[in-house]
Amino acid sequence: MTSTCAAEPAAKNLRTIEDVRAWRGPELAKRTDWIEILDASDVAEIDAAVSQVMSSGMNLAQLRKEHFPLPRLAARLATMRQDILHGRGFVLLRGWPSKERSLEQSATAYCGIGAHLGESVSQNHKGHTLGHVTNTGLNYSDPTTRGYQTNAELRYHTDAGDIVGLICIRPAKSGGLSKICSSTTVWNEMVKRYPEHAQALTEPYAFTRWNEIGEGQNAFYEMPLFKEHGGRMIAMLVPSATEKAQAFEGARKMTPLQAEAMKLVNDIADDPAIRLDMDFRPGDMQFICNHSTLHSRTSYEDWPAQEDRRHLLRLWLACEDGPDLPDDFTTRFQGQTASGRPNGIRVPGVPLVASLTP
Repeated sequence: MTSTCAAEPAAKNLRTIEDVRAWRGPELAKRTDWIEILDASDVAEIDAAVSQVMSSGMNLAQLRKEHFPLPRLAARLATMRQDILHGRGFVLLRGWPSKERSLEQSATAYCGIGAHLGESVSQNHKGHTLGHVTNTGLNYSDPTTRGYQTNAELRYHTDAGDIVGLICIRPAKSGGLSKICSSTTVWNEMVKRYPEHAQALTEPYAFTRWNEIGEGQNAFYEMPLFKEHGGRMIAMLVPSATEKAQAFEGARKMTPLQAEAMKLVNDIADDPAIRLDMDFRPGDMQFICNHSTLHSRTSYEDWPAQEDRRHLLRLWLACEDGPDLPDDFTTRFQGQTASGRPNGIRVPGVPLVASLTP
């Protein structure tokens, strides 16, 4: 869809971008067109595909849509895929009975549905294509600890790949609210309210690689947080990675204006007039476009028993027909898949695996 760009009183020719991706949470909260409901026939179709894959013993990291036939549901998933990549930027798929299925069944169902949306890529140096978002007891202040391994509140951020997906296996005792917002809307508000800070967001920031370093890569890389490309605004935001990169010798230091600009992005994103909240139910699957949607979550309190604790599974998906991206995404940030898309965190010699344990 072609963007309509409105000129602003300018700080160095900055402009807002008004397109389908520039939505506001309260408006969408009144609608249900972003929620797709699985009915009994859909669940039965998924169950049949799950049984077929589990019987074959296939490595879920190698699962492709041809291995997971969904004759009835596939067309809906194809429409959802277009909405995620080239439309609004997100979908919530609801109705999978995770309470009544084993973890392996739910993981297989989730990976199979994900395969209809894109190619799963590695999320860490171990080659894991199936991430586990659960509190493993690690200290978030440790430079190598990533937020999904803790129960801490997460600031708004992006991940890797074209699509980021989550399925809720079990919610927390309390908290853990998912919050998303349009990064295009956040950009527009930055330009209108804080043009100097918006300009700072288009300048390079250093990011740590969390000690997950691929072939030919350094321990850190540099990218702008917002970059207009192909008629749309592309966002790349990981505040904790940017802050922790400051400890590296040779890393670009944030200016005070850049640091303040990054904080303002989070403040605007968390404005109730901007964000959309989702309180995950067991079995809910959220899929968002990584390049146009920021996401976060509140801190949470877990249940005492390990087997009852909050547990989400995550996918990073590469899509061969995804949005046109700046070259930085497959040079400085990530590598390339065979189709030229962002390849997640890929370390040479490490095979891809979909582990059922964190």
